[in-house]
Amino acid sequence: MLSQFFALNDDHRAIADMAQTFAREKIAPHALDWDERKHFPVDVLREAAALGMGGIYTGEDIGGSGLTRLDAVLIFEALAGGCPAVAAYLSIHNMATWMIDRFGDAAQRGKWGPGLTCMDLLASYCLTEPSAGSDAAAIKMKARRDGDFYVLNGVKQFISGAGASDVYIVMARTSDDGARGMTAFVVEKDAPGLSFGANERKMGWNAQPTRQVICDDCRIPAANRLGEEGQGFKIAMAGLDGGRLNIAACSLGGAAAALDKTLAYMGERQAFGKKLNDFQALQFRLADMAIDLEAARTFLWRAASALDAKTPDATQLCAMAKKFVTDAGFAVANDALQLHGGYGYLADYGVEKIVRDLRVHQILEGSNEIMRLIVARRLIEQK
Repeated sequence: MLSQFFALNDDHRAIADMAQTFAREKIAPHALDWDERKHFPVDVLREAAALGMGGIYTGEDIGGSGLTRLDAVLIFEALAGGCPAVAAYLSIHNMATWMIDRFGDAAQRGKWGPGLTCMDLLASYCLTEPSAGSDAAAIKMKARRDGDFYVLNGVKQFISGAGASDVYIVMARTSDDGARGMTAFVVEKDAPGLSFGANERKMGWNAQPTRQVICDDCRIPAANRLGEEGQGFKIAMAGLDGGRLNIAACSLGGAAAALDKTLAYMGERQAFGKKLNDFQALQFRLADMAIDLEAARTFLWRAASALDAKTPDATQLCAMAKKFVTDAGFAVANDALQLHGGYGYLADYGVEKIVRDLRVHQILEGSNEIMRLIVARRLIEQK
């Protein structure tokens, strides 16, 4: 396993090349237009799914690719080089699809799995609420058993894909027993009592919708419960381990694209009679950016390999990597904008979009302050 941290095998390289080619040909040429028009490119997502990217680490028996978490971070880094917002939605879809694959029964896997892996069905993950973000165990959405149904009431906030997605993994409270009172449900788009808020006006991530998911006496079959009552928090956190790696990979890919744009710009732009990349002070900036990205990439591979191996420290490493990589990615993208000077602030150069898209990665899938809290608690528990 240690060799994976520092060298990819031929299969890894082939997977990364496939994703890079797709991003270069299908995503990157349209990214600025999608951002400006707030267009959600579902057709392109389905083309990605046809290449196996709709269920990257989902079982092959329901149409998934059966790949590893290390494969996944390679794919999401490559896709984010085309557009971090599109790659990030695909990462959320993969997380939700995996949760049904991992925790669903045979009927649930058979009902939703094949549609999700080919992305005929789109998926969203619904945990955050207007008054419960970092404190996930404090959610208020209620789920009341009514014969062969559950009735859900409450609101979810900041839900990527909401309104466009067909399947929603919703965490709701079936008892008042803190984290142990949370249960997971699969809510379909046409469920009675389900509605959506307005598309949020956001700093970035404009190429995917973000809305409230509103349950007003939303009635779903009891067969849509994912796992047993009270297992929802465990299911939610298991999904987030991989989700944190995926979003870190999206930061890495976006930042690497910003660095590439900067290298090209500095090789052309002149000041004081020299190209910008001839100034040693600016060369040092470029070197620091490349070093930070390589350190982040190595750390991300280590955490992904730990999650694949199910090591005892996997959750801690996922939290560490999410914090480190998303911080590094945003810093590098911001430096890239600075090195472009005034042109970096213009939409046509694409760098300011990357900065806007990457900023939210330090907040979602658990804010980076919460990642530090997870790490600190594990350190204290080990003493």
